[in-house]
Amino acid sequence: MNTDTLMMYLLISFFYVISPGPAILLAIFNSISHGMRAVMIGALGNITGLFVLSLVSVGGLGAILMASTTLFMLVKILGASYLIYLGARQLFSRKRQMKLQAEGVTEQRSALAHYREGLLLAVTNPKPILFFGALFPQFIDLNYALAPQFSVMTGAFMLFSFFSLSCYGLIAQSAKGFLTGSRGMKWFHRVTGGLFVSMGVGLLSFKSAASQ
Repeated sequence: MNTDTLMMYLLISFFYVISPGPAILLAIFNSISHGMRAVMIGALGNITGLFVLSLVSVGGLGAILMASTTLFMLVKILGASYLIYLGARQLFSRKRQMKLQAEGVTEQRSALAHYREGLLLAVTNPKPILFFGALFPQFIDLNYALAPQFSVMTGAFMLFSFFSLSCYGLIAQSAKGFLTGSRGMKWFHRVTGGLFVSMGVGLLSFKSAASQ
């Protein structure tokens, strides 16, 4: 891979990663509700999922997924269902979390739960699947060894993602003071829960490369 191609890939990857989406919304929610530890663990789960998608793409399965409308539809339904589940969970659990906050207690969730959440969100989201299935292979130069290109491109994407989620989490932490009251937290859960549900519903209209 030449330098110009690599720089173009890095530029596209960076702006793709920092654009708001489900993973960023989850990082913001976890930052305010559970703290930066949850954000970091969730980010690790997310980049693990991205690594899996990258492997699938290089292995040729990504092309099969992009070409099969049925398979893509199945993944899309799974992703939409998971987003709607996350939104519903936030909407219906807000009273319990507000009660804990009033008592000065933070809801405890295991590190594995946060990691699994980030992982599932990555591997069931059609947008990164489309990126790794349709766009990622276009930057592979067959005149060079595959392994170094894969390592650099995937590593850079994972680094951008982890950095982006961490930054959004830190920004959310700075705004946490505005949501310390019960009214603020009530609206925060309503808005984030509603956004997750909306993203899930909107995902159902997302098209694969084969159907575009």
